[in-house]
Amino acid sequence: MTEKPNVRWADVAGLETAKAALQEAVVLPLRFPNLFTGERRPWRGILLYGPPGTGKTHLAKAVATEVDATFFSISSSDLVGESEKLVRALFESASQRQPAIVFIDEVDALCSSRSDSESDASRRLKNEMLVRMSAAAEGVLVLGATNIPWGLDPAVRRRFERRIYIPLPDEPARLALLRIALGSTPHSLQEANLQAVARRTDGLSGADISVLVRDALIEPVRDALMEPVREMQQATHFRQERDGTWAPCAPGAQGARRMALMEVPAAMLKTPLVTAAHFERAVRSARPTVGKEDLAQQDKFTQEFGSV
Repeated sequence: MTEKPNVRWADVAGLETAKAALQEAVVLPLRFPNLFTGERRPWRGILLYGPPGTGKTHLAKAVATEVDATFFSISSSDLVGESEKLVRALFESASQRQPAIVFIDEVDALCSSRSDSESDASRRLKNEMLVRMSAAAEGVLVLGATNIPWGLDPAVRRRFERRIYIPLPDEPARLALLRIALGSTPHSLQEANLQAVARRTDGLSGADISVLVRDALIEPVRDALMEPVREMQQATHFRQERDGTWAPCAPGAQGARRMALMEVPAAMLKTPLVTAAHFERAVRSARPTVGKEDLAQQDKFTQEFGSV
């Protein structure tokens, strides 16, 4: 897949250490190639590794946007059939459209450690990948992403000269992620409410926080629409708001009109506000998808092979 991403650094919450490392390793060499000549050569392969759901793909797209590079993205599911020819064609296309970034998602699935049970097709694909990574044109950067870096073939790992850890978000990053996920949705939350949620979500990945916010956003719909269905008194009365929309209300409320939920025009049903109480329920039900054992393995790999 080829694209020109439109993801800015500002769209990536947190990850300041990783951003700084990528600025040094990718952005500067591609922006100012005259500074990286002779023995001061730019990195040819960079591995982004860390727990799932931490924004590795998003970060790779931000890098491509920053340097206005063509972004080639592949994963194991893309390489079916004559996979060696596809890899060869991919790198040839990248060399013709420099500056280019070849992003290999879940690179461990393509280039896992060798074993006696490895198929000939897998071995040929891995060898082709090694050859192409070594011979890539100067304006082509290979970015790999993996959740399980310890599963990489050592020869492939060595091709990724720079290995950058993408950790779980810290509290400031979680706060930024909450703001991004909430977007322009109508709500009554104060900054202190969001800060409290950020404090209580330690251990959640960026993807986990996105799910948490989606759960919180559906809470007012459950409150405003599902409760009236279950409780006859509220279900049969609505009143028109100043903006022309209709909101469920108690029978005795001022302006209440007896009408069924399904009688309200869909486009005229009032969008309920998201409140701190809705986020409280979502936080209580949220569970991390990254376990302690996985984090321990990530730390061990970082100590042995990590660059940042």
